[in-house]
Amino acid sequence: MTKISQPQPQPHVHADGHVCWGHSTHSHAHHQLQVQNLSVNYREIRALENISFSTECSRSLALIGPNGAGKSTLLKALAGLLPTAKGRINWRGKPLTRSSHELAYLPQRGDIDWNFPITVRGLVEMGRYPNLGWWKKYSKHDVEIVERALASMNLLDLQERQISALSGGQQQRAFIARALAQEAHVLLLDEPFTGLDKPAQETLTQLFRELTSEGRLLIASHHDLQTVPAIFDEVLLLKRHQITFGPTKEVFTPENIEASYQF
Repeated sequence: MTKISQPQPQPHVHADGHVCWGHSTHSHAHHQLQVQNLSVNYREIRALENISFSTECSRSLALIGPNGAGKSTLLKALAGLLPTAKGRINWRGKPLTRSSHELAYLPQRGDIDWNFPITVRGLVEMGRYPNLGWWKKYSKHDVEIVERALASMNLLDLQERQISALSGGQQQRAFIARALAQEAHVLLLDEPFTGLDKPAQETLTQLFRELTSEGRLLIASHHDLQTVPAIFDEVLLLKRHQITFGPTKEVFTPENIEASYQF
């Protein structure tokens, strides 16, 4: 299995164990994501109804359910890309909109225009934009964070390559590097393992473990039921409404799976 991480300068570690690379101004409040009675409409259709769960950094959460169950809808709602019909999403005790730059959304690979003329480095540099705002200049500090993000994903040798020339696994690592450059605490990934060969899947699984050990929260839609226990700490089973939520060992049972996939 390929080892991704390389020795880097030590990042700042919060009192709660969360890792940040930059000169963080975040408080040491508990990094918890709380979703309460969330409902989301997609156009005129109620795509999600009364979703409630609470999770926190250093964990990985799988969203499981059949096509149309609302997995992508939930990720987009958490990312602020879809409005909520009712309910609330709190991050670190506050409405999510106040901390949206702390979450990074990675869409399905099929939704990305891989022919867009941008290099790997250019893509990762885009992760700094939420921190720069309109008027701040790109600084030495920003360059250092981009370098660390590229190195952590083993992309330094590929940084000048066009994203269209990357393999599927390399493309996923490039987008995760962009999220790391953003200094995101929460990564929202839509079907990140889809289309990857077995070695790339194993590398991405290892990467998930490294990211959670650094104190990040990973939430990903996932369709390969056999690999769920090996990758994820927690599971949220969906079928437009919530079937169950909890630790994988407790709730990822044949009965709950059947309740989510039966028609």
